Amino acid sequence: MKHVSIILPIGSCIVDTIIAPYNLLRMANSFYKKKVNSTEDFWTVDIVGLTKDPVTYHKLISLKPTKTIDEIKKTDLIIVSSIDGDLIKQIDKNTLFIDWIKNQRSNHNTDIASLCKGAFLLAETGLLNGKACATHWTAQNLFKLRYPEVHLVPEKIICEDNGIYSSGGAYSFLNFTLFLIEKYFGRETAIWISKISEIDFDRDKQSQFMIFQGQREHDDKQIKQAQDIIEENYSNKISIEEIANMVYLNQRSFLRRFKKATDNTPIEYLQRVKVESAKKKLELTTLTISEIMYGIGYNDEKAFRKTFRKYSGLSPKEYRLKFSIKNTTS
Repeated sequence: MKHVSIILPIGSCIVDTIIAPYNLLRMANSFYKKKVNSTEDFWTVDIVGLTKDPVTYHKLISLKPTKTIDEIKKTDLIIVSSIDGDLIKQIDKNTLFIDWIKNQRSNHNTDIASLCKGAFLLAETGLLNGKACATHWTAQNLFKLRYPEVHLVPEKIICEDNGIYSSGGAYSFLNFTLFLIEKYFGRETAIWISKISEIDFDRDKQSQFMIFQGQREHDDKQIKQAQDIIEENYSNKISIEEIANMVYLNQRSFLRRFKKATDNTPIEYLQRVKVESAKKKLELTTLTISEIMYGIGYNDEKAFRKTFRKYSGLSPKEYRLKFSIKNTTS
């Protein structure tokens, strides 16, 4: 029998990333036992805390661990639940988990799976260095700054690298848990749970849900000024050379500093601002796609559609069908 440990963090946490995997794994156990005509579970599932004391979240929900980290000598899979709120403070509160995760991986080659912003706790172990990782899109800028040795894959919902897994944001952890169930129980079990729980199967990107907010968690005042210029003039024809001159930088220095500060080239940043504007217009207006395209400064329809799909994961038509307020109210 294999063992899975679902971490019960101290402080602020997305509670569903504890409860839902626990319930879905129990469902997988139930289906497995019927399938093989066994009375023994495939997984023993424990909710693992630092102590035996219950942990209360949001002054409302109290969860009690079934085991402590000191009681778990060996586990086959650790699910790192999503911390929330001030992520740096939450990391400090949960440092004992970090050492325990490292020891389990080192001593037993334990598989580890982080849910949403649980990627921060996993990254603190150093086990993600040089590996691909996913996390919630709202935390990606902070993640890149804090863990430069980790290869963050912004659009991904699921990343896998030699027994270390991570998932994108919010309720995509449901899709990720299905992925883990397929990995360990088999696809038949995962499909059954997908149908019983009515969870979409094989969803692998969070691009369509991302809102570009501009990477401003840096201290380069001239680059912040350049970002302002781009965001205020994205629909006009403005060259990179002109923007560099407006912030009193030569073009070579401007390109280097812009990339370092925002993790985008100026062209990429401009494209993302344009696409974000187009998304809002597709959601909130009845303008035609051509009108929206011209309004944000594109004259080439093929180039616009290609760029839009690059950053949203959908075509403009698909995006409107999915997110337009008119569609939801008609």
